[in-house]
Amino acid sequence: MLPESSSSLEDSLTLKMFAIIEQWDEASDQYTDVTKKHFMLLLVKFGLETAVFYSCSPKKYTYFLSVCSLFVLLADFFLALIMGVAWLLGPEKSSVSTCFLLATASKTYGALPLPMLILGFVDYCLHDVFMSNVSALWKTFRNVILSLVVWAVAIYNSVHSDYAGLVEQDSSGEIKVLLCKVTESTVITTFVFGLFVACLLTLVPFWFRIPQWVREVDRMLEAWEYQQKMKSDLLLTSTWNPNPETKTRPEEYPEEISLTRPPLWFSITLGFILFWMPYLVMSVSCLICGVGVPTYLGVNLLWLECSNSLLVGLVFWAKSYTKGPCSSLPENVCLWQIYWQLSKDIQQSLPLTTVFKPQCEKKSSSFHV
Repeated sequence: MLPESSSSLEDSLTLKMFAIIEQWDEASDQYTDVTKKHFMLLLVKFGLETAVFYSCSPKKYTYFLSVCSLFVLLADFFLALIMGVAWLLGPEKSSVSTCFLLATASKTYGALPLPMLILGFVDYCLHDVFMSNVSALWKTFRNVILSLVVWAVAIYNSVHSDYAGLVEQDSSGEIKVLLCKVTESTVITTFVFGLFVACLLTLVPFWFRIPQWVREVDRMLEAWEYQQKMKSDLLLTSTWNPNPETKTRPEEYPEEISLTRPPLWFSITLGFILFWMPYLVMSVSCLICGVGVPTYLGVNLLWLECSNSLLVGLVFWAKSYTKGPCSSLPENVCLWQIYWQLSKDIQQSLPLTTVFKPQCEKKSSSFHV
């Protein structure tokens, strides 16, 4: 992909670049159609998207962003399928050109990030207020309709926007190239780079204490996993006597008595950073190296799940001051409850399962802070 600066106000949310469609060598009279390479790239993306979709937390389609992830996966499938048909038929028989497919897909995907983020955040904030007594079927239906509207508006605007067509690259050499204008989303670029910088700045004040807190998180996770294997009762009260093998008693961890607890906001941030920093580093490295990523590749489930974790973490942090770890938010790859516990001076005799699955409806003795 070859970048080109955007010069108009209407393109303020996108950055133009070029995708190679055709090239030929006049000296050897060799013609190359790059449609196959675009198809293989889209096919690889769909395969990775499928792996991410099934690897992340279970989908609850009563939430808007969960339905969005399914729609992105389906859109990737159909785009790869159409591109494959265009490649098999060839430019002579195919009714849709490769350039038109890429340009339309680029503009369609580019219009999605901002509405997804806004509607997803509003959904998480107001879910307990307006949707608490609504059936799961109706919530799913509402989210499907909202997703269809977002995609329909994006497709309509991309189809009815100006189509530049193929552009021949000015070259003094013997190799000529036909290029197609596609776009890169500045929303995703700004989001990823800004989030990466914010995470780094957040780590600076607590840099020397982070290893101790990470070890504490690992210890709590090991104890929780042990309880899961033993199939312990999630509703046991604080009179539960732990098995010595769990190693959760304070006398077996004397250093935890004087453990300095991080503030709640940093615990939530740490939970996000430990899981998503590799993705942020990879994305920022591509930006620094000048690797342009068109929107039909940049809008993917990794970015969507990262954004989803950020939004869920923000809402969980805001609501945890009044509800503690009790939350109706969807399950996420970041274990927010255990990072909430990290910031609290909880008695070591408290079973971790009562923090992961607290009884929000009834404030029983199984939940103590």
